[in-house]
Amino acid sequence: MENRPPLPPFTAESAALKVRLAEDAWNSRDPARVAEVYTKDTEWRNRAEFPAGREEVRKFLRRKWGRELDYRLIKELWSYSENRISVRFVYEWRDDSGHWFRSHGVELWEFDDNGLMSRRIASINDLPIEPEQRLFHWPLGRRPDQNPGLTELGL
Repeated sequence: MENRPPLPPFTAESAALKVRLAEDAWNSRDPARVAEVYTKDTEWRNRAEFPAGREEVRKFLRRKWGRELDYRLIKELWSYSENRISVRFVYEWRDDSGHWFRSHGVELWEFDDNGLMSRRIASINDLPIEPEQRLFHWPLGRRPDQNPGLTELGL
């Protein structure tokens, strides 16, 4: 059996750690790494797409990061319960024409007993921004610990 600590039932501390680990994985922009934290039969809703299972998640993420360039993400814990976590997030990215966007969203996560995510429901809205409006400037990859989070940035 695969285990992905922290495991449910969540506490405030373990839920916050789970969120940060997810943020770190997504900021890697590595579809294989990200997909491994989901159950083999995971169910998703991401905007109008409904990937099912790890392989479909990998394909979805390859497409996503093929068009969302220079992707930088911040996630923040919103609430948690026994085996569920809700998150708000913001990410910035540009398209291949150089137009920048800030995407705001919420995610609802459900985990199995091994800490793998069995369900992910995401609602996301994109806002076109000018390059000088960007707020996420760290080098691609993991957000540095000293970098402000969403609340500190007023998002």
